[in-house]
Amino acid sequence: MERASPYSGEHESRPGGTIGQLPNRCERCILWPDMAYMKRSRPPVVLIIDDQEWSTRSLESILAPSGFAVMRAFTAKKGLERAQVHVPDAVFIDVSLPDGDGLEVCRALRDNLEVGAGTPIFMTSPERPSRSQRLDAFRAGAWDILGYPVNAEELVLRLDAYIQAKFAADRFREQGLVDPLTGLYNLQGLERRAAELSSSAFRDRKALACVVFAPVEAHTDDESAVTHLVRTVAKAFRESGRISDVIGRLGKTEIAVLAPSTNADGAVKLAERLAGAIRTSGPVPGGIEFRAGFDAVSDAHENPSGARDLLTRATLALRRSKASGNGWIQPFEDH
Repeated sequence: MERASPYSGEHESRPGGTIGQLPNRCERCILWPDMAYMKRSRPPVVLIIDDQEWSTRSLESILAPSGFAVMRAFTAKKGLERAQVHVPDAVFIDVSLPDGDGLEVCRALRDNLEVGAGTPIFMTSPERPSRSQRLDAFRAGAWDILGYPVNAEELVLRLDAYIQAKFAADRFREQGLVDPLTGLYNLQGLERRAAELSSSAFRDRKALACVVFAPVEAHTDDESAVTHLVRTVAKAFRESGRISDVIGRLGKTEIAVLAPSTNADGAVKLAERLAGAIRTSGPVPGGIEFRAGFDAVSDAHENPSGARDLLTRATLALRRSKASGNGWIQPFEDH
């Protein structure tokens, strides 16, 4: 989808006066160039959905001088419309909006394929969020929840790191390395990321693990059932996986997770956590059980087999798990 330009229509403010026009769809869009902006190929577009003028201006005063282009929407409806038109690189959503619940807006954006799971979403609150508020935000698909006042320097650094990750994911998608059904890496993307993880783990003498999941039985002749199943599992993995994990679709129903700094014990815990996420993420066809296989190295420098080999061995372990029935998760064993 071609991104609509947010840079013509209403007046745009910069230090020293007013320049240019902003689009009628955009209530305000600000871009102040500095060193942070010069390092980027384009200014990241940030959408703020908040009806409170003071909090919106507070975020603008932090983000605009750091090179972010800021759009504003004062209602849930307008926010969803602008996200569809402009496809922002990050979104800030107030927990309480005049026409809806901020958490519902977050869920709607996560279900929007144009925004998807790769766009950083921050929930904002006028006060320090409670533990239950944080958990609700994470369950809705937010990457973080902030309470005012915010630490300006920390916010800019965190947001910049998140957006760099999003830009990298966007490049992979443009290069055909992302599975269109799930938004996860496809096999080619997994192999490329596996090579990167192997190099990093070898250099830093870190642990590296791979876990591969699949249902015991799936009605592969029913395409709609397979699509629903795979999307449900992918959504659960995206929402519960770590930012450092590399998640991809290996086959029709197989999904792999490459986990840096994770040994064999950690791989089992990762598998259990993701299996729990599948059970709580949404309805799956009745009677379907999942199996998993894994392989791991505790020091990639001493055992430089590489992430691609881990993928292969974890897949073989998955097949053994499905065939033997001796436990839902099995390690790779070289017989």
